[in-house]
Amino acid sequence: MTDDLHIGSPHDPPPKRTPFRFALLAGAAVALVLVAALLLPSSILLNPWFHGSPSTSDKRHLTPGGVQQFFGPAEQAYAPHLQIENIAMSKAENFLNQEVTTLTGEVVNSGDRTLLGLELTVEFYDTLHQVILRESRSVLDPAAAPFVPGARREFEISFEHLPPSWNFEQPVIRVSALRFASTK
Repeated sequence: MTDDLHIGSPHDPPPKRTPFRFALLAGAAVALVLVAALLLPSSILLNPWFHGSPSTSDKRHLTPGGVQQFFGPAEQAYAPHLQIENIAMSKAENFLNQEVTTLTGEVVNSGDRTLLGLELTVEFYDTLHQVILRESRSVLDPAAAPFVPGARREFEISFEHLPPSWNFEQPVIRVSALRFASTK
């Protein structure tokens, strides 16, 4: 048996492009975009002020209301004047029958500056004392009165999903951003 090998002549028309080839290229482009989105830190993709790597001395944060807060050297120096007290945790079910863990407490402004914004970062740990969940939330309502020296403010932060590896100890709470009222 002889197999004939047929090689097309240069006068043959080029092969037709099929919809499969277009779908393959489109799929490859989508996959490339997804891989890039997973590899790039979300702060680069979502931060409108990103112009290179952020410095540790001037970190900017946006509250859900779009108010900008900072954590530069002045804010970091003021953070120890904000005490977090009366921390309590509770569990409840939401209207979708999901368990929600709520963290409540009070922030005391024992410094001499008035604040317009405050963000707290909450870290949950596992039994090996590794961070398993870290979330930052704004705890001062931008529409509320300024947070003056000597004042107390209650806060409440809800978590819909806590990892099952949580060690059930109180999470660590720290100040991660704030915004001073302008001084005149």
